[in-house]
Amino acid sequence: MKKLTVLSFLIVLLASGLHFTKNLLQHTSGTAEPDIFHLYNWGDYIDPELLSRFEKETGYQVIYETFDSNEAMYTKVEQGGTGYDLVIPSEYMIARMIKEDLVLPLDHEKINGFENIDGAFMDLSFDRGNQYSIPYFWGTLGIAYNENMVKDAPMTWEDLFDSEYRNSILMIDGAREVLGIGLQATGHSLNSKDRNELDAAADKLTDLAPNIKALVADEIKMYMIQEEAGLAVTYSGEAADMIWENEDIHYILPEEGSNLWFDNMVIPYTVKNKEAAYAFINFMLVPEVAAQNADYIGYSTPNKAAMAYFAEETIEDEQFYPDQSTLEKLEVYEDLGQEFIGLYNDLFLKFKTLK
Repeated sequence: MKKLTVLSFLIVLLASGLHFTKNLLQHTSGTAEPDIFHLYNWGDYIDPELLSRFEKETGYQVIYETFDSNEAMYTKVEQGGTGYDLVIPSEYMIARMIKEDLVLPLDHEKINGFENIDGAFMDLSFDRGNQYSIPYFWGTLGIAYNENMVKDAPMTWEDLFDSEYRNSILMIDGAREVLGIGLQATGHSLNSKDRNELDAAADKLTDLAPNIKALVADEIKMYMIQEEAGLAVTYSGEAADMIWENEDIHYILPEEGSNLWFDNMVIPYTVKNKEAAYAFINFMLVPEVAAQNADYIGYSTPNKAAMAYFAEETIEDEQFYPDQSTLEKLEVYEDLGQEFIGLYNDLFLKFKTLK
């Protein structure tokens, strides 16, 4: 018994010594173990310098993970066990996540900078009153083309079906985007739930298949900059990066209309550090931070106060800040429900087999 008592004493002494040593090291180094902030975002969708700055200013250690589609993000969050503190989905997926209780309502009292956001991006149909989400970026889907590699610049989705573009188009690898081209080229809504309209769109896309060089994701930017293809169906921010690197590239919004999208910050039910999530939201709402992020990424910021940091030609560039008449022809993706998401995916897979 005495041996056990002595052994217990030594164990306690050793543990105390380790605890003291750890505290001493922390005190002398001036730092403590940082809290973790777990961010789940699209790839290449934040200036890395801002993550470092956020860590320095708040003391939180950022763990940054990326996804390449709303659907992939949804699946991972829905399965749970991830511990993400903040996620940045698109509008139609936010609507679905709200319905399924996968995101938490926001405490507006903890958010600073609401007044910096343009009212046009608040109180939208997918989240009335911004009870669950805060705007991050917005943009469009359109056509990038290299003026030295195409004879005639495309002005419509219909133009992409012309045989002069055979094996020349890089297409974004997404069901909503590709089916949307077929739908709008046949005069229908991006959010159609009409089986006849969807079948007609899919049939229309068979005529586009010979013109597709490849279906790609993030690589689309690099391929266009390196002039591997003359055209690309891509997002406005990706196009901005292309134009920055290659002045022969231009970006247009098709005359039939296109997709207008919004990506917002939400706190998922998996959150483990709410205070860090609010700290990050407030950090991203600072006008100078929002401006730096938009300048780095190339997408349009909803932060109206950030506009003071941009050159006049940036704000007036209708490729990326379209006028009201153009905006009125654009559609926002809606949550179609599981049945129709499955149908869109099936029709898209059939299109992919044509390549």
